[in-house]
Amino acid sequence: MDTNAMKIAVLGTGIMGTPITRNLLRAGFDVRVWNRTAGKAEPLAAEGAHLASTPAEAAAGADIVLTMLADGQAVADVMTGEQGALSVLSAEAVWIQMSTVGVPWARRLADLAEGHVGYVDAPVSGSSLPAERGELLVLASGDRALGERVRPVLEAVGRRTVWLDRAGDGSRLKLVLNNWLAVLVEGMAETVDLSTALGLDPDLVADTIGSTALQSPYAVDKAHAMVKGDFTPGFPLRHARKDAALALQAADDQDIAVPLTEALLRRWSRAVALGHGDDDVSSAITAGTPVRAAESADGVPVRAAESADAVPVRATESADAVPVGAAEPADSAPVRATEPVAARVR
Repeated sequence: MDTNAMKIAVLGTGIMGTPITRNLLRAGFDVRVWNRTAGKAEPLAAEGAHLASTPAEAAAGADIVLTMLADGQAVADVMTGEQGALSVLSAEAVWIQMSTVGVPWARRLADLAEGHVGYVDAPVSGSSLPAERGELLVLASGDRALGERVRPVLEAVGRRTVWLDRAGDGSRLKLVLNNWLAVLVEGMAETVDLSTALGLDPDLVADTIGSTALQSPYAVDKAHAMVKGDFTPGFPLRHARKDAALALQAADDQDIAVPLTEALLRRWSRAVALGHGDDDVSSAITAGTPVRAAESADGVPVRAAESADAVPVRATESADAVPVGAAEPADSAPVRATEPVAARVR
C-alpha cells in the first residue's frame, strides 16, 4: 500500500502520541494531528503534520484515525459529538484505538465503532523511548480482515505486532503486561530501600541482579533511576497507577485476588499525592517511609500498618488518608476498597 496516499488522523499528541506521529511522518504518511492542549501538537507542524482545531477536522477524509489518550472517557469524548471524529469518518475508514483503557471501556469503544467504521483494539507496550525508536510492541485484536489495511501503520510505530482474534483481547493483554511491570517496579523500589538500609550500594545490587539469570533490563534501569533520583518521565506514575487500578478492577470482576497490586496502589497513591504524578514510574520509590515492625503471633515480623487484619482502606482514600481525588485528575481510576487478603481468597 502506498503510504503517501494514506491519510491518518492522530488524536492525542502527548508523551506517546508525539513520537508515534513522528514515525508515521518518517514513513511517508499524510498525517493530521489534534491535541486538547494545542501547544503540544505545534512542534509537529514543523515536521510535516497538519494541525487541526477539532477531532472532526483532523479526521475529515482520513483513511485511519488513531487515538492515543489518557483513558476511555477521553477517547469517547474525542470520537463522539458534533466535533467528534466519528461524525465525519467514512464507513471505509478504520479506527486504531491505542490508548490503555481497560476491559469495560474497550467494549464500549468497540460498540461506538460498530456500524460506523472498522475497529482495531491495539494498545501498545513500551514507554516513550521505544516509541521514539519505532520499537513498540503492538497488541492488536479484532477482525483479521482489517489486518492488512492497518499493517503499514503498525509496522511504522512498532517492532512487532501480536494479533489476537477476540476483540478486546489486546486491551486484556495490555492490562496483564502492565500489571506485571508495576509489580516489577515496586519490587525493585523495595530492593533499593532494603539495600540502602543494610548499608549496601544499591547500584551494585542492581548491577548484580543484571548479571544473573534473574535480570530484567527494564527493572535494572529503573533501579539506577531510583538511586539517582532521576525521574524524567518515560511512563508517568499517574498513568502507571491508573493502569494498575484498571488491572485491579479487572481482577475483581473475575473474582480473583491480586494482593501485590492492591499493596502497591496504596503506596503509589502516596507518591502521587507527594507531587510525583507526572514523574516517571520509578518515582514510586518516594512513597517509602519507615514503619516500625510489629510481630504476629507466630513471631514473624509484619508491618504495623499492613497486618492481615488491617482496617480496610476506603475507595476514595489512599492508605495515608490522602483523598485520591486530590492526588490525581478526576479521570483516573479509583483505588477499590482494600480488604484483608484472607477475605478475598476463595
